[in-house]
Amino acid sequence: MLDANYTLSALESATAFRSHPGEDAFTATKTAVEAAPRALQERPILCLEKINLSFGGVSALTDVDLAVRAGEIRAIIGPNGAGKSSLVNVISGLYQPNSGRIWIDGKSFAKAPAQNAAKLGLARTFQNLALFKGLTVTENVMTGLAFSRRGGFLSQAFGLPKARWEEREARERASAIIGFLHLDRVANRPAASLPYGLQKRVELARALAPNPRLLLLDEPMAGMTATEKQEMADFIRSARALYGTTIILIEHDIGVVMGLSDRIAVLDYGRKIADGTPDEVRKDQAVIDAYLGVARDNDEGAGI
Repeated sequence: MLDANYTLSALESATAFRSHPGEDAFTATKTAVEAAPRALQERPILCLEKINLSFGGVSALTDVDLAVRAGEIRAIIGPNGAGKSSLVNVISGLYQPNSGRIWIDGKSFAKAPAQNAAKLGLARTFQNLALFKGLTVTENVMTGLAFSRRGGFLSQAFGLPKARWEEREARERASAIIGFLHLDRVANRPAASLPYGLQKRVELARALAPNPRLLLLDEPMAGMTATEKQEMADFIRSARALYGTTIILIEHDIGVVMGLSDRIAVLDYGRKIADGTPDEVRKDQAVIDAYLGVARDNDEGAGI
């Protein structure tokens, strides 16, 4: 992972776009990352090696390798049933692989410890909304900070000074994230009362609340309109720029993925068939075949 001095410098550079309207968050982040030593740029925050996963004898993942560099937006794509969500579930510790190794920030695991995900700096969203529908937007976002509170149950139950301080800190952090995602006007409304697109944004806010180093987004734009998708893509870029968040993204909208990602891994039937920049993946014949089933001599108009 990047050292503290570089991280501070990168964040300062990334936030500079606020006072320079001609430079957006994406450009600011790119400038900051390019200023880092090459060794730091290429040092992975996450590595998967030969991950195998099966259910009842049916293989979901086969010998999957993946490296994610600090500060990048790393997409995982593939047809339905390719194993994308299974891979994210392995990274977050919900699934235990049959074999293989996982490295998170240089620490090796046979299984990512789900119970320590927050301590390791991991957060995620899910395909299906997992909000507390009866709680307000602010309260939902504050639940993302539950694992970072140090005060025990008795401290909270009796309203001791430490618990009150943590409550105030959580509300301030939630308020900052809500403002960042332009949810201020609905902050006190129940999550269930919001349109679907805003609920997806609230889920992103909750995942960002603990300031994770690695954020796993499982189809964050599913069911959204074209306008909502563009807004979400902009928020994801800005999250990387402002908070230094490394992002792993699963998304079916190939156009969005190509415009948003630094690198893309492609899965098909649980195997990785391609890995590279958007331009490299777009031209890869194995990817074209997996998505469209076109003949090898018909490369024009593939649309990937």
